[in-house]
Amino acid sequence: MITVNVDLGERAYPIHIGTDLIGKTELFAPHIAGSSVTIVTNTTVEPLYGDTLRRALGPLLGKNVSTVVLPDGEAYKSWETLNQIFDALLGARADRKTTLIALGGGVIGDMTGFAAACYMRGVPFIQVPTTLLSQVDSSVGGKTGINHPLGKNMIGAFYQPQAVIADISALRTLPPRELAAGMAEVIKTGAIADAVFFDWIEAHIDALNRCEPEVLAEAVKRSCEIKASVVAADEREGGLRAILNFGHTFGHAIEAGLGYGEWLHGEAVGCGMVMAADLSVRLGYLDEAARERLVALITAAHLPTRAPALGAARYVDLMRVDKKAESGEIKFILLKRFGETLITRAPDDAVNATLAATV
Repeated sequence: MITVNVDLGERAYPIHIGTDLIGKTELFAPHIAGSSVTIVTNTTVEPLYGDTLRRALGPLLGKNVSTVVLPDGEAYKSWETLNQIFDALLGARADRKTTLIALGGGVIGDMTGFAAACYMRGVPFIQVPTTLLSQVDSSVGGKTGINHPLGKNMIGAFYQPQAVIADISALRTLPPRELAAGMAEVIKTGAIADAVFFDWIEAHIDALNRCEPEVLAEAVKRSCEIKASVVAADEREGGLRAILNFGHTFGHAIEAGLGYGEWLHGEAVGCGMVMAADLSVRLGYLDEAARERLVALITAAHLPTRAPALGAARYVDLMRVDKKAESGEIKFILLKRFGETLITRAPDDAVNATLAATV
């Protein structure tokens, strides 16, 4: 097992990465102060890992473990589904020392974290991410929330977990499409922050696609190390942390424009990186060879590189509903070279040219 620490002073927490971790009681024990736990999971993950987690918690809590099973999918990242968590907590008379455990992918992690931030104005929670995307990205950093029909993740809070327990063994049950979606965030991390890591991903993409445990563990570790350092420097996205949204401005527009769940988040981010790289070249920041390398790697990860035809005006409208936008002006995260980004506005003609070239 490898442990990466997120250094946030008194709110610091560990990310444990390894195999067969969901069943290890000793990893949960230091982070559960109260006498009850509520597991929040979904209909896909519950049959796979629910019993394993409950057995691990049994020696700590006896029968004081309840489970909320939500429908699976991005389409359910909504107020209505969030209220199912609150209904369960209130029905069980959960108190301020009740710990929530998010057992699932990014949707479950985001909603459980937001519920923890809101219930009784804040209760502790633990992330147990079971998808590659959630292990390398969404479970780390304290971004929680739900979607709105007009914008992705527009309603939420910054709220840090007590711990993240990333069980690489869980990735063996991922469908190929979900594994590819997670690879988008791995590629993004190398592209924005570590050229050597980007080179490593290129060299190991076939092994990553085959879900080889040691290679996946290294990808998760390095991705978490990079994200932890960025979050420690800028927890609430006042500046530096925005670089983690490379590919997301276009990607979130794809998700909202198609309807949440039509494309997986990682698929939209993968295509969004292609679009952002195209715009980076058009504005003279990135050379064509680097763009081609990025597109080739995204293709090798079995991610889409052509955006859906929503119409240029629709894309622009959707991108204006973005947390980085200011006074309706879109701000893009662009590449100068692998490992170096910038956050900038872009002329309308360049954005429209990118949309014409990548849709």
